[in-house]
Amino acid sequence: MSTVRLSKLLAERGLCSRREADTWVREGRITVNGAVQTEPGTLVEPGTDHVKVDGRRLPAAPRLRYFLMFKPRGYLVTRSDPEGRRTVQDLMPRIRERLDPVGRLDLQTEGLLLFTNDGDLAHRLAHPAGSVPRKYVAKVWRTPTEKTLARLRKGVQLDDGRSGPCDVRVLEVTETGNAWLEIIVREGRNRLVRRMLQAVNHPVNKLRRVGFGPLVLGELERGAVRELTVEELRQLRDVAAGKAVDADAKSDKPRRKPGWAKPKPKKRRGPKHRGRSSAPKKRSRP
Repeated sequence: MSTVRLSKLLAERGLCSRREADTWVREGRITVNGAVQTEPGTLVEPGTDHVKVDGRRLPAAPRLRYFLMFKPRGYLVTRSDPEGRRTVQDLMPRIRERLDPVGRLDLQTEGLLLFTNDGDLAHRLAHPAGSVPRKYVAKVWRTPTEKTLARLRKGVQLDDGRSGPCDVRVLEVTETGNAWLEIIVREGRNRLVRRMLQAVNHPVNKLRRVGFGPLVLGELERGAVRELTVEELRQLRDVAAGKAVDADAKSDKPRRKPGWAKPKPKKRRGPKHRGRSSAPKKRSRP
């Protein structure tokens, strides 16, 4: 029988996150074979050792679930907020299993967010060494020059170190001279894309994550949630195992949806023409 860390076992059984499990163990709430354990790294055999939380036995291992969400702007990526603000948990369907997001999106960023209770997969996908590609589209102030794009591709200096190499290109230039960019990064640092573009004097106005590894938003509506397909899950596990993924197979140009809609220019009405000919009619003399 294989052994597993005590805090990891608690998280896998859906009782809490791994961080919360570490706290529970240190607080002395967990016993293994009747003895209190205070070290989260304690190894246990799930099928042999008797583990209890606050005197109650652990529940059976839950079914592994995998969901994809189109997170809207204005929602926090957290389970609850003391200020009563909206969280992504408000959008999740009511299911028995406890699901947590893989990585985060800040309050004003929308887009693809993966939820699962598969702790091992989530850990491998979110780990900095995993290099899972994350694709974004961003509307930025002014249009970057090719020299600026080259700087971004090589990496720019940030307050927590230099950003890694990325792929970036201009998707569209707006009528006011601003631009939509597609940018693919392979690290999950906090607010990375926003900080990179700010560092080259092209601050972000709107930001959406459209891809994570092999997953894409597709036609999913804003605020909607769906389970992964069998093929998506297979591809996701391949990526977590270190297999390459083509993150630039398709470019998701921003769809014209409410909140991201570009106002259509008003058509100028010309003179109304009658008949087949556009030439003015000659007046007949009396």
